[in-house]
Amino acid sequence: MMNRFEGPGAREARIRYLDGDFQVTSPGAFVRCAVTGESIPLDELKYWSVARQEPYVNATVSFNRELQLNPDLRKRA
Repeated sequence: MMNRFEGPGAREARIRYLDGDFQVTSPGAFVRCAVTGESIPLDELKYWSVARQEPYVNATVSFNRELQLNPDLRKRA
């Protein structure tokens, strides 16, 4: 039995991340989270950074990455 990452479409996609959307530049079934390395199926991809062109597995990872790269944000509250 094959899982969703096996078979002809089982390679990693190349993506150009845009505001509110993304463009597939090289076909594939998934991308890897820039922080955790987890596979993210394209139909489940919801979080990314346009500025850094990085995908994230979820909102928490995205938020923590932003704090990591912009520590001054912690002072806002």
